Amino acid sequence: MPKTALIVEDEIFVALDLERILVDAGYEVRAIAADSAQALAAAPTCSFAFVDVNLRDGPTGPVIAERIARDYGVKVVFVTANPGQIGSVPDALGYVRKPFSDQAILAAAAIAAAGSQTAAADRDFVRLDSVG
Repeated sequence: MPKTALIVEDEIFVALDLERILVDAGYEVRAIAADSAQALAAAPTCSFAFVDVNLRDGPTGPVIAERIARDYGVKVVFVTANPGQIGSVPDALGYVRKPFSDQAILAAAAIAAAGSQTAAADRDFVRLDSVG
């Protein structure tokens, strides 16, 4: 199941752009979730997730990320204009800043699908352990 993605994003045009990038590259997008309830319901069928910080139900992205990583083993990459709001999410791989490029999303997806931080990287993908 390494190529199954969850998109946690409440801005539909951003979510659809992420979906297009992933599907065109051969990934399967299992769900687009706009809030905590939708994200938690979809997480068990996904291997990695792109998660925004601020969603329809508030700044719940980091809480969702921590929970889906811990409970379901989902690899998490944040896609946000507000990386300073991520805080400490130990299992998150990193973030891509909005507005993003196709290349940055694909680099992050490759890392997440590989299950490690050793896959090919992109200058717009920032590993959380390199921030500080």
